[in-house]
Order: sequence, then C-alpha cells, then structure tokens
Amino acid sequence: MKTFLYFVLYTFLAIAAIVLGVIIGDYGSWYFAWLVGTGMIVLIAAAGAALFDSQEEEETNGNGGVHRH
Repeated sequence: MKTFLYFVLYTFLAIAAIVLGVIIGDYGSWYFAWLVGTGMIVLIAAAGAALFDSQEEEETNGNGGVHRH
C-alpha cells in the first residue's frame, strides 16, 4: 500500500509540473536552469564548507595534514 501511495504522490507531482510548464510557456527553460543552478551553487558551497571544516579540524588536532589511521 505504501508503494501505491508513493506512486500516486509522484504522479500528482508530475502532473503539477507539466501543468506548471504549460502555464509558464517559453520561460520554463529559464526557470528550470535557474533552479538547477541555484541547487548546484548550494551543494558546492556545502561541500566547500565541509572540506574547510575538516581541514580546520586536522590543524586543531595537530595532524599537520598527515592522515594517520
């Protein structure tokens, strides 16, 4: 039953996306590129912050950038 509910939910979301695309018309590709680009910028910033945090943690622990297991 859970799988069926997911199917119905995703079908509804797909229909809503198609209707929204028809309403937006020619500007749809621009909005899509804006959404994808914004998402990529957020993901890249989060990855950079995680890398910076791990480098800072290594310096604080005194490892000097050398990984010791």
